[in-house]
Amino acid sequence: MEKAKISASQLFILMVMFELGSALLVPLAIDAKQDAWLAILLGMAVSFVLLLVYHRLYLYYPDLLLTEYIQKILGKAIGSVLAFVYILYFMYDASRVLRDFGEMLLAFAYPDTPLFIANALLMLVIIYTIRKGIEVIARSGELLFIFMYVLAVAGFILIISSGLIDSKNLQPVLEGGLFPILKVVFIQTLYFPFTEVIVFTMIFPYLNNSKKAKVTMLCATGLSGINLIITMLINVCVLGVNLTARSQFPLLSTVQTIQVANFLERLDVFFMLALIITIFFKICVLFYAAVVGTANLFKVKSPSRLSYPLGLIILFLSITIASNVQEHIYEGLKVTMFVLHIPLLAIIPPLLLLVAFFKNKKKHKENTFN
Repeated sequence: MEKAKISASQLFILMVMFELGSALLVPLAIDAKQDAWLAILLGMAVSFVLLLVYHRLYLYYPDLLLTEYIQKILGKAIGSVLAFVYILYFMYDASRVLRDFGEMLLAFAYPDTPLFIANALLMLVIIYTIRKGIEVIARSGELLFIFMYVLAVAGFILIISSGLIDSKNLQPVLEGGLFPILKVVFIQTLYFPFTEVIVFTMIFPYLNNSKKAKVTMLCATGLSGINLIITMLINVCVLGVNLTARSQFPLLSTVQTIQVANFLERLDVFFMLALIITIFFKICVLFYAAVVGTANLFKVKSPSRLSYPLGLIILFLSITIASNVQEHIYEGLKVTMFVLHIPLLAIIPPLLLLVAFFKNKKKHKENTFN
């Protein structure tokens, strides 16, 4: 671990940016149709249970990274293997978000640019940022957070002013009952993006006030959840359920429809900037976790040296994980969800907490008798 500290407000900003990340791009929870907003709301609410699990593990081991206390809980052999699995997961997740960035950029701005070039340019900036450390990442977040929200508020006002909102697209509510919504919650919105914040267990030890970790995590998830709910409400109101489901990037499609007084139009470029900012920070956090986790696991004294080789792996993985955008989306919503998200985010952490609870209880009893 580097000798660095970040404040609770900086952690809050990083978590909000991270959770918005690529979730703003995709038609999140659209399988619930016009009730997508409700699926996001319930996913956020249920995720609080798992967030409290992550926080409790942090309280047991406040000075250790996830990759360290896994070894403490499960033993060196099994713990090292599982720690390595989490590192691979962080890298894979980063490569998926990088692919989202490249596809967005090519679809809306640079259709003739090779995907590799678009991804490589962002990856170079991210590698440079990672080498500067977590404090620089956090301070960059503070600078860009306000700019991103100014664009978001401006976009919301312009969409309302354009008269594009049709609330009838949200009706009927609960058309298919509660079951389809719960299905979407437990196979999608619970994990993407809310419980992906397990990556912050690699950053919590840098927090200068550990007592603020829980409230910061819950407030950040609450704010990002509200933002995602508003985004999906607007997308469905403007585009309708069918167009939102068919659109590769519905938010940008929504922004493209803005036209105020035959003067303000084609504003998608400005909102691409906001999306690029959130994607940048999501990749940064995942990449940073992979770098410090690898350095910790393999006893590398200078973690920054790992940024180049791991960065290249993430870059090439982002190109090779899927042959086209449709395959990439299918893999993310179906394959990755069941193979990675559910076991690593929802099953293993509670089991770790259970083992840690009994270990600490036994240790407490031994200390009492001694």
